[in-house]
Amino acid sequence: MTRRTTALTAAAVIASVAVSLLPGDTALTAADTPDSSVTPQTGGGPLSRTRGIFTDPQLPAARWVAAHPEDKRAAAVRAAISNQPMAHWFTGTSDADVGLAVANYTRSAAAAGQLPVLVAYNLPGRDACGAESAGGAAGPAIYQKWISTFATAIGVRPAIVILEPDALGDFSCMSKAQITTRLGLLNAAARMLAENAPNTWTFIDAGHADWTRPATMAERLLAAGVARVRGFSVNVSNYIATTESRRYAERVKAALHRPAGYVIDTSRNGNGGNGQWCNPGGRKLGRRSTANPAALELWIANPGNSDGKCGIAPTTKAGIFSPALAQRLIAGNRP
Repeated sequence: MTRRTTALTAAAVIASVAVSLLPGDTALTAADTPDSSVTPQTGGGPLSRTRGIFTDPQLPAARWVAAHPEDKRAAAVRAAISNQPMAHWFTGTSDADVGLAVANYTRSAAAAGQLPVLVAYNLPGRDACGAESAGGAAGPAIYQKWISTFATAIGVRPAIVILEPDALGDFSCMSKAQITTRLGLLNAAARMLAENAPNTWTFIDAGHADWTRPATMAERLLAAGVARVRGFSVNVSNYIATTESRRYAERVKAALHRPAGYVIDTSRNGNGGNGQWCNPGGRKLGRRSTANPAALELWIANPGNSDGKCGIAPTTKAGIFSPALAQRLIAGNRP
């Protein structure tokens, strides 16, 4: 991933947004700049309605363990990864019926009295810089329908949503028109989640500490509609240490000049980063998910899933579970 930035201010981008929104959406206005009076999602929210983060028995690591009970690595993967609470990624291709998939997932969590964490990752042209997870919805209208279905399927059940990892970090690899469309879609998504999933805390992804300057990221978050939601996420699917990630998040928060919460992905940052984002060697599992609203740390990436055909897993596609990668993260041996 790159650290280059695009010099577009929030006000300039808002003024140029021309994407066609779903019926009921309104065009972005100056109210979406730092002077907005819109109140973000606050209070105890979904954490106060549940008992801990949901442990999903259908995540890739758990399915691998179930399918390979005789593998000598299975016991370690089960204990260290598949029995741990973490996010479920909805990518547009992972589930044929996103409404049914989201409803079933959140119902399972509700039945357990636990809080589900969902990642919405289906923007058109996603992963513009890294390209290992390229794809997403075929166009804006298709995405709007998808995210509307996603939000409606959560409904009143409590949840946390991480909205579109990499979406605001990718600007250096996008045209101005693509950026404008993306910001319009993020605003539509934020509004739909706020209106249709009232007990959900939504966090718009804000990249990581080695990618975009805090002030620049704050402008992008404001232009993306962060005022409508709980806040933003950092270090998703990256490896940067929690201390450094929290320092970055606090600087972004200060630059927003408005209330905002944030969440840090700690899934694979036990050894900190080494400047590489795609299956780097010598990394380690991080601190496990917590339900502490004052210091929300979650396993958002699924440890053991590949970042792409790169690094120490050159033949494993993005999103595919690799027991070899899992074993390395459990051991945490530096090269």
